[in-house]
Amino acid sequence: MFDKAKSWPFSEAQSLLKSHGPFNETVLFETGFGPSGLPHIGTFAEVARTTWVRKAFEKLTGQKTELVAFSDDMDGLRKVPLNLPNREMLAENLGKPLSSIPDPYGCCSSFSAHMNNKLCEFLDAFKFEYRFQSSSAAYKAGHFDENLLKILTNHEEIRQVIVPTLREENRGEWSPFMPVCPNCGKVYTTRVAEVYPDRGTLKSVCDRTFGEVSGCGHEAEIPVTGGNVKVGWKIDWALRWASYGIAYEMYGKDLIESAKLSEKVCRKLGSKPPAGLFYEMFLDENGEKISKSVGKGLTVDSWMEYAPVESLLYYIWQNPKKAKRLFFGMIPKVVDDYLTEIQKFHSTAPEQGIDMAVWHLFQGDVPKYESSITFSVVNNLVSAVGGDDRNVLKEYLLKYDEKSADYPEVIDSMLDRSLAFYRDFIVPTKKFENPPEHMMDAFRDLHSALKALDPSAPLDNVHSIPFDIAKKYEIDPPEFFKAFYQAVLGQDRGPRFGAFTKLIGIEKLSQLIEKIM
Repeated sequence: MFDKAKSWPFSEAQSLLKSHGPFNETVLFETGFGPSGLPHIGTFAEVARTTWVRKAFEKLTGQKTELVAFSDDMDGLRKVPLNLPNREMLAENLGKPLSSIPDPYGCCSSFSAHMNNKLCEFLDAFKFEYRFQSSSAAYKAGHFDENLLKILTNHEEIRQVIVPTLREENRGEWSPFMPVCPNCGKVYTTRVAEVYPDRGTLKSVCDRTFGEVSGCGHEAEIPVTGGNVKVGWKIDWALRWASYGIAYEMYGKDLIESAKLSEKVCRKLGSKPPAGLFYEMFLDENGEKISKSVGKGLTVDSWMEYAPVESLLYYIWQNPKKAKRLFFGMIPKVVDDYLTEIQKFHSTAPEQGIDMAVWHLFQGDVPKYESSITFSVVNNLVSAVGGDDRNVLKEYLLKYDEKSADYPEVIDSMLDRSLAFYRDFIVPTKKFENPPEHMMDAFRDLHSALKALDPSAPLDNVHSIPFDIAKKYEIDPPEFFKAFYQAVLGQDRGPRFGAFTKLIGIEKLSQLIEKIM
């Protein structure tokens, strides 16, 4: 069944098997993390997407796999993040590897140790399966020694892969190695003056500047092994791929050219580059790229204040090669689409169900949800009754759909998040307006028509009432409905009249209309 699956994770798994199989050992997947800041939605999405491919590969082949979450904590600190404490201390350590800088929070052994712990907490909270690997630990433990020596031996050949892609002024002294100065500990102020492949060493000179940071002038011959150097980021991927035998890694669209260069370097090291997928960027409401450095766009935590994390995963799962906007206003629709797919899944044939997003989210064990209560329904109710007591809201929902009683956890979750969404996003935008004078007779007729209905009778034909009244008074129906929702909900649009009446009941709706008469 799995070999006929067409969804993108299975397509990626099939491509990996075709290009790199068969495998005799555990197949390694990798994601990378830069610990200069806290994990963000891009980290979350990359780990989730890689996990879906990994799990699809396991289903397809029965092969054992492992996800390596790699943190480049040998990277240097280029600037002081605005949102961290002890900024003066951090400023004094600019240019040093993140693993060598004290923790600004004072609770961990280093800056990167703090961020690495946050990464692991972040991944653990969402029950991702992974093996964490620190770059500084890998360098010091000798994981990269063999390939570092290969890079040293082929120094000029590897230089020529990268140099043509650099600006003219950066070509002359560029080296794949970035020495850690034995004197001041900085990595961004050093350069490679000579290489000595026969001794496994190089000459490091700490005389560069970046920003307001200057080197100390120290010169030394140091080994390329043992954590004395790191490689530049355009070589870093290749070093990891070759040293660990990584079979699969994703990357953002903005890194396509870097990935191509890394593949060339990986081959120079005698290894086969991994298979991979480039994904598009996340955009904010204005269509601009989300940046963690300036705090733009939604975070995973902020999404979870207003919707379940599974709905975010559902949205992220959709075509990864298409740029996605992430902003608060889209949350209700995404949640409703997610619930709709759960309902569709259980009426879909198994061979087709494996290509649905929710199958991948739950690895086939998709929960059931057979109620017609959606996030939009709950939002409409909260908006209409003004965010009353949760128990009162649940009574409304039970009258609307008795099946809601079968899913108390789902309903409670939607109520809690809807109340938060209503408080933070609906209330500030509400603007109640009384109907224009020429519509007041029409509203009186609407009130009378509702009062004349039998509350215990089916509401099958109630949706036609406002249309008939609008026709009677020669009012354009869209204008009549706009006036209705502006008066009743304080917004220009709302749910279908029949569904809205069923949701809050004839009596409550009559009371709302009575207030404006």
